[in-house]
Amino acid sequence: MNWTKITQRIKEIKPPKSLRNKYFLTGIVFVLWLGFFDKNNLVDLLGELNKIKSYEKEKLYYQEKIASDREKMKELRTNKENLEKFAREQYLMKKKNEDIFIVE
Repeated sequence: MNWTKITQRIKEIKPPKSLRNKYFLTGIVFVLWLGFFDKNNLVDLLGELNKIKSYEKEKLYYQEKIASDREKMKELRTNKENLEKFAREQYLMKKKNEDIFIVE
């Protein structure tokens, strides 16, 4: 093919009418700018939403943990036998005439 034929062929090819509209092109550039290049872009927004979900899961876990610890505290404050059992098991406390054997 001849070089002039190639250039003529390129000139004959026209983009679709929507791509020739300056308002459409401006809108596409605006959406791309907001989606990727802006300070508050969509990519960062999705990452922040994932962080919020994980923090909410942690919040639920800690709320359940707090509730169970409150139940334990209530039980320990009301029953001396449970308090003694807890002290022996968790802190390895003993009476004066006792020996402690730890089995793992």
